[in-house]
Amino acid sequence: MFFQAAVGQVSTFTTIFLGIFIEAAPFLLLGTIASGMVEVFVNREEVVRLIPRNTVLATLVGALLGLIFPVCECGVVPLTRRLMNKGLPASAGVAFLLAAPIVNPVVLASTYAAYGWGRMLAARVGMGLVVSTTVGLVFSLKADPAQLLRHPVLAIAGGAADDLVVRPVTPQLQARIQQALRIAGDEFFEMGRYLVIGALLAALLQTVIPQSALKTLGASPVLSVLVMLLLAYVLSVCSTVDAFLSLTFVNTFTTGSILAFLVFGPMVDMKSTLMFSRVFKRKYVAYLVVLPFLMVSVLTIFINSHLSW
Repeated sequence: MFFQAAVGQVSTFTTIFLGIFIEAAPFLLLGTIASGMVEVFVNREEVVRLIPRNTVLATLVGALLGLIFPVCECGVVPLTRRLMNKGLPASAGVAFLLAAPIVNPVVLASTYAAYGWGRMLAARVGMGLVVSTTVGLVFSLKADPAQLLRHPVLAIAGGAADDLVVRPVTPQLQARIQQALRIAGDEFFEMGRYLVIGALLAALLQTVIPQSALKTLGASPVLSVLVMLLLAYVLSVCSTVDAFLSLTFVNTFTTGSILAFLVFGPMVDMKSTLMFSRVFKRKYVAYLVVLPFLMVSVLTIFINSHLSW
């Protein structure tokens, strides 16, 4: 009996791990390819010229960049690092990092498919923009992105990443595309390690913690939010499909808690936290996790307490 239970848990763990990894890996690949293309084809001067000088406007532009770069929480991490290396201000880079997994065409379409045109879709986008822009403005106190990043300069040639050497770009289009793909390959394997570790931890916690026990807390306006924030962090579901997963909680959890799941999860989860730790210094990783958690908690508890949908 014990052996059968153990086999069942191992099977569940394997299924959840593969589900998270297979779901996230294509989007990480998309993000690293975009990162490679940005490195090779986008000049630093162009990035600086296109971003408004005003800090608030620059942060808002950063929060809306997901409409141009439709990446999820996995792919956005290497792309953010690359854009910040190219001259994107710290506030805009952080706003893009947090908002892009929510404010992009793919996620908007999936949320519409799950909830239709209505308050949930509008609230998800609106809260995502408010939280990401506010956190970005906090980071504007560190105007130089190099103060945030662990490795502010990355190699752009083939082979292993070298944080100190930047080689010239070959002018031929084919050679430049090959160079971009080599960069993408290097970053995919660099970030992929953290994706695997995050997926393993998320699968382990999902196997150990009975979700049925968490659902019993769904009626409380405060506890329901905290439980769904925890679930969003632990489940580590890709933002392109999390709207459909959240539908399973609609009848048992409060509206605010569902919204917390849809906003906080794409911004911060277990696997993205590990990726943050590869790109940002430890202190700023803590800010990237704690600030969105606190803001989403306060806003969604307020919705549960004062609004009736």
